[in-house]
Amino acid sequence: MRPFQYLRPKTVAEAVTMAGDNPEAQYIAGGTNLIDLMKRGVTSPAKLIDINHLPLRKIEHRNDRVRIGALALNSDVAEHRLIQTRQPLLAQALLAGASGQLRNMATVGGNLLQRTRCSYFYDLALPCNKRKPGSGCGAEEGINRTHAIFFAGNGFGGIEKSSCLAVHPSDMCVALTALETTVVVNGPDGERRVMMKDFHRLTTQQPELDTNLRPGELITAIEVEDNAFARHSHYLKVRDRASYAFALVSVAAALQIDGGKIWDARMALGGVAHKPWRYWAVDLMLRGQAPSEKLFREVAEHEMKSAKATEQNAFKIRLTSNAIVAALKLAAGIS
Repeated sequence: MRPFQYLRPKTVAEAVTMAGDNPEAQYIAGGTNLIDLMKRGVTSPAKLIDINHLPLRKIEHRNDRVRIGALALNSDVAEHRLIQTRQPLLAQALLAGASGQLRNMATVGGNLLQRTRCSYFYDLALPCNKRKPGSGCGAEEGINRTHAIFFAGNGFGGIEKSSCLAVHPSDMCVALTALETTVVVNGPDGERRVMMKDFHRLTTQQPELDTNLRPGELITAIEVEDNAFARHSHYLKVRDRASYAFALVSVAAALQIDGGKIWDARMALGGVAHKPWRYWAVDLMLRGQAPSEKLFREVAEHEMKSAKATEQNAFKIRLTSNAIVAALKLAAGIS
């Protein structure tokens, strides 16, 4: 492992000053992903800033939203009364991710920043545009069973072909995308708020960048506005084995149902793109309709018209369609 400078700030301002605009500085909290990447030589920060002592663990409700500090542990968030009663979709997604031991170490801020689990990214002997821009994508002609079906392969909607087929790994971020969460960050230019849909990036020219964070910026909190989805939401995760596996496909579905009709709907997909994939059309397609399996099938097949499979992952198109239908049925309470 490359030698690095280790720093421990006492305040957010001190942490941001320590990072400055140094691209080789990185913040560390739970370390459940970063330490693994450092051991493998995938990343080698020159400066490691330990933020575990910053006051960023509070979970509270204020100003019509739940605010979760960036250092709140995934397990604490999933079990918190505010989350289980007001945002159960988030609790379900957190409990579907990783293992109990990892959830006890991993933080909300770190979860937002976890990197892809694509095997080409982790193997230094193989080409990977995300690890080494310009080196090529090993998955393009290699093993791509688990890779992207949106904004991948032969291009998406006539847009430029992606230079990286890797998918985003977080379950929590899929739920947060459906819930249209705001990410609060603090950096050299002060505090700013970033909508979840704009936080992660799709990729054409710069696959090495996962997010739109600016140099030195530190995630301090996320904010989820109050909504009417608590009674009818479901996070469905499809994976190769029952525990400790990343999603082949996941669906975060949230419905507001009153008087037998759907009055609002949100959906996001995981395991299908370089970032959590917000299904925007679902809102208009479902609004004012009575929930039914036929309606949900039409919604699922509409979205899958835009999917593009690679050589080994054509099965994910049908799998995703079926997962959308199943998640919507479970959210609506249809057996």
